[in-house]
Amino acid sequence: KVFPNYGYRREYIESMVWNYAFLNTGLTLVLDGMRIKAVNGLRDLLEKNVTSTELRYPIIHLKGQDLEVAFSHCDKYGEEYRTFVNGQHTTMGGTHQSAFREGVAKTIKDFFKKEYEPVDIRAGMVAAISVRVIEPVFESQTKTKLGSLNREPNGPTIRSWLLEFLKKHLDNFLHRNQDTSRKLQNKINQSEKERRELAGIRKIATERAKKASVFNRKLRDCRVYLSSKKPLREKSTLFITEGDSASGSLTKARCVQTQAVFSLRGKPLNTFGLTRKVVYENEEFNLLQHALNIESDMSGLRYNRVVIATDADVDGLHIRLLLMTFFIQFFPELVKRGHVYVLQTPLFRVRDSKKTIYCYSEDEKTSAMKHLRGKIEVTRFKGLGEISPDEFEQFIGDRMRLDPIVLDQNTHLQSMLRYYMGKNSGERQDFIIKNLRSETPLLEK
Repeated sequence: KVFPNYGYRREYIESMVWNYAFLNTGLTLVLDGMRIKAVNGLRDLLEKNVTSTELRYPIIHLKGQDLEVAFSHCDKYGEEYRTFVNGQHTTMGGTHQSAFREGVAKTIKDFFKKEYEPVDIRAGMVAAISVRVIEPVFESQTKTKLGSLNREPNGPTIRSWLLEFLKKHLDNFLHRNQDTSRKLQNKINQSEKERRELAGIRKIATERAKKASVFNRKLRDCRVYLSSKKPLREKSTLFITEGDSASGSLTKARCVQTQAVFSLRGKPLNTFGLTRKVVYENEEFNLLQHALNIESDMSGLRYNRVVIATDADVDGLHIRLLLMTFFIQFFPELVKRGHVYVLQTPLFRVRDSKKTIYCYSEDEKTSAMKHLRGKIEVTRFKGLGEISPDEFEQFIGDRMRLDPIVLDQNTHLQSMLRYYMGKNSGERQDFIIKNLRSETPLLEK
């Protein structure tokens, strides 16, 4: 009664168990008969999440007393961090993550004796950080973000501790491994070149986005940012819809305090294999990026939940895939931090003269028909635009059904995107033909 719609997500549980193994080197854990063990700590964590072909140089793995870091660079956009405090996965980062970002940039600049921009140093970085501290102070009860420390007077802060560790150990590592240092510098130079090439385009796109934000027809914003109440901010949601018909019903039914709506115009561009340049040249993607406020990093994210709300037909599913590709390609942290969802909307409305039941599957429709009496009317919704605002209000309220986009620990993002969104349509067609099966037995002739 308290949790009416619950279920176990195997990939999430497996991810948690693997994290325990990475943080406790040599410990063997067993999940449903599967043995899980790590022998190289955080280095194993990165190797499990990134293929060797994606890495620009071998993983840099540094361990100290109560402190362990591992990082490398990939040919991708954004930064990706997995941080832990006393075994707790701090998915929202905190002082240890910000200190690591600062310390890595400072140490590398000092090593190469060049005033690189920190954004160029960290572009494409994948890293894992684990610290063990006495009496950590978290910013919320969920312990997903580290604040400060209850430290002795004149004792080290998280920032000074991490900066001093990286200044010594990372600098020594780079001196001893010249080949890795050279590859690291090549990656920084490449990022610097790409950033400068984008500077002109970004300036034009930013000006265009500022003008559009004055009266942005695509975005119907919410009022939550005028409030200082944290619970309201945690409920803040941006629905991304296809077309004006769907966004119209949803806009009328939404909670104007916490729910915003962004309307797409038809199918967006397939961004796989494209550079960041397309985000600024494509008006819709640029306005979406601007609405979310994630151009620089995730710290300015304006909505806690980004919900893809498309029709449950072929076109709607295709648009969903295109949006997921866009976020995974250019803003993977948005997905990995659990901000992106897919909205479930009912496929059927089953009613009699006294009662109406909304069903999300064929099984639910069959069950509903058994519970109703008299003349039963069944309506199949073809798209969100067919659902009236009065009905929509029931699907985006307290009992809203959301499917989180979860990336498995074993998922290699570029390989996955290359297979599903690349130009290998023949390979995908062969797979479908070989694996196609019928859910119901065919009738004998």
